[in-house]
Amino acid sequence: MIPGVTKSNSGIEDISWNILGQTYVPKLKSENSMAWHATLPKGTFVPPHIHPTQDEFIYVLEGRFDLLLNGVETYAEPGDTIRLPMGIPHGIFNKTDTTIKCLFWVAPTRRLYDLFWALHNLGPEPNPADVVAISAKHEVDFLPPEEA
Repeated sequence: MIPGVTKSNSGIEDISWNILGQTYVPKLKSENSMAWHATLPKGTFVPPHIHPTQDEFIYVLEGRFDLLLNGVETYAEPGDTIRLPMGIPHGIFNKTDTTIKCLFWVAPTRRLYDLFWALHNLGPEPNPADVVAISAKHEVDFLPPEEA
């Protein structure tokens, strides 16, 4: 990691990823940790998944997250910190009419930085099966949808 300041309106190396309709801007990356600012428009979500090799955290800046955390529904609002320990299934959802802005971080970084590049390159309407397969290769395991 290079010492310095990542300005509020940019990411490291001016990177900005489009991840399934959400905007992720990396703020720091080292072997031990990675952080990114995320903007989740209304109606967007990340379906239930597991990080088997990382702890994940989210600090909510604006908006309200609805969460599924280890099978339990809950929510988080501005100023709340969401703790997502490795190996625990979780999903995040913007069910509101407003945009969510937050800061995510994981420890350690592992393969997540490479995953975001791979998902960014899938284009505007990727095949869900491709997203699941690529994610699994980068240590993020999506859970099968619940049966109706």
